[in-house]
Amino acid sequence: MMTQTHAQPPHPPLRKYYESEPERSAWVRGLFDRTAADYDRIERILGLGSGSWYRGQALRDAGLQAGMTVLDVGTGTGLLACAAAVIVGDPTLVTGVDPSPGMIAHAKVPAGVRLLAGSAEAIPVPDAAADFLTLGYALRHIGDLTAAFTEFHRVLKPGGRVCLLEISLPQGKVTRALLKAWLNGWVPKIAAVIARRRDTPLLMHYYWDTIAACVPPETILQALAAAGFRDLARHVDLGIFSAYRARKPL
Repeated sequence: MMTQTHAQPPHPPLRKYYESEPERSAWVRGLFDRTAADYDRIERILGLGSGSWYRGQALRDAGLQAGMTVLDVGTGTGLLACAAAVIVGDPTLVTGVDPSPGMIAHAKVPAGVRLLAGSAEAIPVPDAAADFLTLGYALRHIGDLTAAFTEFHRVLKPGGRVCLLEISLPQGKVTRALLKAWLNGWVPKIAAVIARRRDTPLLMHYYWDTIAACVPPETILQALAAAGFRDLARHVDLGIFSAYRARKPL
């Protein structure tokens, strides 16, 4: 059994939002609780309407097939769980896990999808429980990638696959500036007009700051390898959308 001792946060503490790292998880959970009612609406703006198509395609490309059991960690309002349920053909094969009671309460998933309270570092399922594990745009909100990826390894069956979707900083300065202007400028302004919760613009600013501060893709791949995963790959679309793929050895 592998033992991991070196903690790897996805980004340094963002002290303009919380005072210390121990306060981070409660602050983030509270922010998502307060803004859950707006999340799906804002997500459609973030992805310019392409999110549903992209999620399904990314899961298929990562090897998700009919009949597989799926764990969707950081499920939020269930957007990725919904895409997985369509592909596997049976919603009862899909389980969503999230630390935010507010997000779970606002999840719109097909009947049969199971929703559980839990975190990436402590997934409330037995060992070798799933064929496939997904994490959609929640990697930046994990406290410790080392602990989370070790837990992912535990809950997957031998040969099980991981697909982690994330937004990464583009390499080009112009593209990076455009992304910042959109996510940290226009989206919070739009949210201030259409959102029902006053903290939704704050969520969008925090969203950008976690992207800007996130560890590089190489660090994420190294952490997956250290947790015991193999066949590591990162597929990038538009220089922004990263799909990290890996497999637990047989």
